[in-house]
Amino acid sequence: MRNFRELVAWQVAFELAKVIYRLTETFPRSEEFGLKSQMRRAGVSIPSNLAEGAGRSTKKDFSAFVTIARSSLNELQTQVLLSAELGFLIPADVNQLQTVIDRLYGLLNGLRNSLNAER
Repeated sequence: MRNFRELVAWQVAFELAKVIYRLTETFPRSEEFGLKSQMRRAGVSIPSNLAEGAGRSTKKDFSAFVTIARSSLNELQTQVLLSAELGFLIPADVNQLQTVIDRLYGLLNGLRNSLNAER
């Protein structure tokens, strides 16, 4: 389809994944295989699914991967909120993440809508 690295949604998702890795570095050792691991997997899943979808041969397939990426974003948002409630993230970091999550959600919806309109 296209070079996934040119997609603004992929670029934002890639940066979000890097931020998640940095922020979860300070999580308690007891969360190594819990919330820390879950957040990292969800964070990496978003740009990965966009990259995989962009390589598919049909817009319908690409749209399905965008939907999966959006679902992973919802999962990550839930984990961010839980991390905040448990005191693993400070409010400033949560606000920063929420801003990026909201922007990315809009980008994913727009991408999905444009793929579905082009079919």
